[in-house]
Amino acid sequence: MEKITSFTIDHIRLQPGLYVSRKDKVGSETITTFDLRMTSPNDEPVMNTAEMHTIEHLAATYLRNEPVWKDRVLYFGPMGCRTGFYLLLAGDLESEDVLPLVRETFRFIADFSGPVPGASARDCGNYLDMNLPMAKFLGRRYAALLEAPGKDRLIYPE
Repeated sequence: MEKITSFTIDHIRLQPGLYVSRKDKVGSETITTFDLRMTSPNDEPVMNTAEMHTIEHLAATYLRNEPVWKDRVLYFGPMGCRTGFYLLLAGDLESEDVLPLVRETFRFIADFSGPVPGASARDCGNYLDMNLPMAKFLGRRYAALLEAPGKDRLIYPE
């Protein structure tokens, strides 16, 4: 079998950033998958499930309510390796196109207070696995990275 696209990226050289992972055609529409890489693979500790779960709830809620982008959001969810998230949006897009959206999403997470949306037994299959303080810390760290990222944080290393 052929190696899938995400396994062809040099994870030794990959740094935290916002990357176009792939573009797929579905009918006449292009779907762009973004790699929101929050930790340095195989170098930094991975994120724990509790903070990832909290980030997922907060980001998905923010993105699906954001007035300009909400109708283009198809999916936001964690990477199995626990170093980041995938964001799928309708449209033929580049990292620079969504940089403000992703930065604002993580500012929202960094500044969030109150009950985590959907963190109840009725709404979530594992509602007790949440860590808002750590999600806020990681949100602040990632939003800061996205303030003025160099091209090397927006385009995969070769």
